[in-house]
Amino acid sequence: MSLPETPTSAAASAAAIAGEAAREAAREPGFGPPADPSLRVGLIGNCGLSALVDIRGRIVWCCMPRFDGDPVFNALLQPGPEGTAFDIEIEDFERSEQVYELNTAVLRTRLYDKAGHAIEIIDFAPRFFSRNRFFRPQMLVRRVRALHGSPRIRVNLNLKFDWGRETPKITRGSNHMRFVGQDMILRLNTDAPISHVLSKTPFMLTHDLHFMLGADETLHSGIADTAREFERETIAYWRKWTQRLHLPLEWQDAVIRAAITLKLSLFEETGAIVAAMTTSIPEAPGSQRNWDYRFCWLRDAFFVVRALNSLSELGTMEDYLRWLGNVVISARGGHVQPLYGIGMEQQLPESFVDHLAGYRGMGPVRVGNQAQEHFQHDVYGNIVLGAAQAFHDQRLLHRAGKAEFVQLETIGEKAIAVYGTPDAGMWELRTRARIHTSSALMSWAACDRIAKIADKLRLPDRAEYWHGHARRMQEEIIAKSWSEERQAFAESFGGRDLDASVLLMAEVGFIDPKDPRFVSTVEAMQKSLCDGPYMRRYEAPDDFGKPETAFNICTFWLIDALARIGRKDEARSIFETMLAARNHLGIMSEDTHPETKEMWGNFPQTYSMVGIINAAMRLSAPWDSVI
Repeated sequence: MSLPETPTSAAASAAAIAGEAAREAAREPGFGPPADPSLRVGLIGNCGLSALVDIRGRIVWCCMPRFDGDPVFNALLQPGPEGTAFDIEIEDFERSEQVYELNTAVLRTRLYDKAGHAIEIIDFAPRFFSRNRFFRPQMLVRRVRALHGSPRIRVNLNLKFDWGRETPKITRGSNHMRFVGQDMILRLNTDAPISHVLSKTPFMLTHDLHFMLGADETLHSGIADTAREFERETIAYWRKWTQRLHLPLEWQDAVIRAAITLKLSLFEETGAIVAAMTTSIPEAPGSQRNWDYRFCWLRDAFFVVRALNSLSELGTMEDYLRWLGNVVISARGGHVQPLYGIGMEQQLPESFVDHLAGYRGMGPVRVGNQAQEHFQHDVYGNIVLGAAQAFHDQRLLHRAGKAEFVQLETIGEKAIAVYGTPDAGMWELRTRARIHTSSALMSWAACDRIAKIADKLRLPDRAEYWHGHARRMQEEIIAKSWSEERQAFAESFGGRDLDASVLLMAEVGFIDPKDPRFVSTVEAMQKSLCDGPYMRRYEAPDDFGKPETAFNICTFWLIDALARIGRKDEARSIFETMLAARNHLGIMSEDTHPETKEMWGNFPQTYSMVGIINAAMRLSAPWDSVI
């Protein structure tokens, strides 16, 4: 599999161009500048930490000690020599290839020089079952081996702490280096020549080399033996995990990669699921729509759990329900935030990292997210939807019962209380509050699902109570959100603007998708919100003007709606277009530019990977059509 290099973006800023010139001037003969920042990257991780590796095998993003921590490698957001990265370069580089080990999160990057010499870099974060627990150390493992000839390489390990502000003190031993900062110490265990690594001196690759970067801990056995064992065990874990998935007949490779990516978004220690691994990748070039997504949105997490459940992967749901239960209990019947930190932190103050230029020089770089202060009324419906399966699924080790039902009713009462009142909506508008149809819809979903749980638990009085609220809300939502002028359900009560989130009416079972009003809504949205097959979130300008890029999950909602109303061939065509919009490894970010087809927004976006799974499950031919 041979892949071309990513061309320099036409939207690159003056700062990025200046940085490129500086790299050219300073580079050593035979070793060119690194690839420009792009989303042609692979994700490695172990449900405790993660990293992004670019097309040339350079680790360009890694936060420690957890997903929302300090990016010790920040080159994705800092073009030029000021960025920090872990680079293993081949002299006279000509081309590269990058693939995942089949059905795993182990990434292989092959680099070729102009004379035909080649090396392979194997990247992963160890994860496997050991001593009655999942072993997922704070560690990145890199194995480097020669494939052809006698390649000459250079190891360029440059890491900093405190968002690039603090240069660590480096100490060394015979086979390790320690990076000592005020609040963090990292250790590199390696059988590569320490002197060459410290001085960045090129050398011949005559035998396999191993690099293990992580917590300041010694190894219990040899470096090479440990790295190889960890690789074998990690490959075996992921293959066993994927083997248990219930897959559709078609698009299995795409679904497996999406499922692994979603699994890697789980912070297993607490059960939180992050929306993405990055911060401040703009939604569109120069738009300043740069947000920090390294937190757990209850809305996004529900969709992740639902998608993995459709593949019969229950472990993530069980972990998430543990986290969700703690959120509900901590709220004590009061306000629930739309998002929390992955350790359940409530305060996520938003600030700027001014000394980082941003992705391709497009700042600002944000840390934290002001949306934690928002009132987003759909949150209560998302809690109930996320928890509902625990009352119905007999496979779960810890099934929910009457005690948990009482707790869930407190969330339902909040859904009733906020129903029909203005909020920031699911798109987190910062300067505008309305009675959003999608928020009212989720209040209905909360009442509807609690009623069905009451039926399951044989609590007829409670079932009637919740069914009554659901009926009342359903009638009112249909009446107040319908726009006669637009012949569509509008984004707010009494409004006329269109919003893709209204398509969730069919997905959550609010309306028969064949209802003429829903069919008309889909058609109106295609005319107003779509640029070809790609769908934007809404048509009204927001705090930054009109959106320029398509929001991937909205396109997947459109695919689902088209399939439900009987236009399956059209849905399949759009799905194939979205599959083509993934990067070379099958991963998607948040947004797609309808003209350039380039990916924008934080990466990898769980919403987008959810859409791949949902669309494949909805559209695939059945297994009994071939067996």
